[in-house]
Amino acid sequence: MRIFFSILSLLLVVLMVGLLAKKQLGALSTLGPAQAASAGVSVPTGSPQQQSQQLQNQVKKTVEDALQQARPESEEK
Repeated sequence: MRIFFSILSLLLVVLMVGLLAKKQLGALSTLGPAQAASAGVSVPTGSPQQQSQQLQNQVKKTVEDALQQARPESEEK
């Protein structure tokens, strides 16, 4: 009896995770390029090589911007 409830609860968890994943993937696929751009997500265009270069430049710019920000002063002096 205990095994039956364990398997049943495991199947329920897998079902719930599957439904949530399907919902999230559905939301991403309905998001068009114009909506993605307004949401702050850059949509790469062009060949895979150009997309890779765009992604590398975007990451490099993000890291450089993060390094340029001033660190907050700690109040433990």
